[in-house]
Amino acid sequence: MNISSKSTDLVKFNQKKNKLPIKFKPNDINQALELVDKDLILKNREEVKKYLPDILGRVLARIWIDKTFKENFKNDPRQVLNDNGVFLPNDMILEFQKPNSDRPKIIVYEKKNNSNFKIRVVQLQLVMLAGR
Repeated sequence: MNISSKSTDLVKFNQKKNKLPIKFKPNDINQALELVDKDLILKNREEVKKYLPDILGRVLARIWIDKTFKENFKNDPRQVLNDNGVFLPNDMILEFQKPNSDRPKIIVYEKKNNSNFKIRVVQLQLVMLAGR
C-alpha cells in the first residue's frame, strides 16, 4: 500500500459516523446495567473464581456511574448481589474497601465455620487509566 492510499483510507475512516457497538432502546437502558441475564447461584470456590470476577467488574463499573447503587453496595454488598440475581455460597464474605476513593476495591474471602481464618478468593479494584 502506498502513502496516497493510506491517506485516502484515513479520510474515509474519519468520515464514518461514530456509532455505539450496542444500541439500546430508551426503555432498555436498565438492561445495560444488569449484572447477570438470569439468576446465578454459585455453589463453591471454583464457581466463584470462574464467574464472579466478571460480575464484580460490572459492579465496579456501575458503582462509578450510579451513586444509589454504590451506597447500597457499600452498606450490604451481599444483599445487592442477591437483589441482582447473584447468590454466593454461605462461606463467602464480601468486603467493599475504599468506597469513597477513586479506586474502590471488592474482595471476596472464604471462611469456613470452624476456622477464624479467611482465604482471599477474588479481588477486584477499579483503576482508571488514561493514555495518550
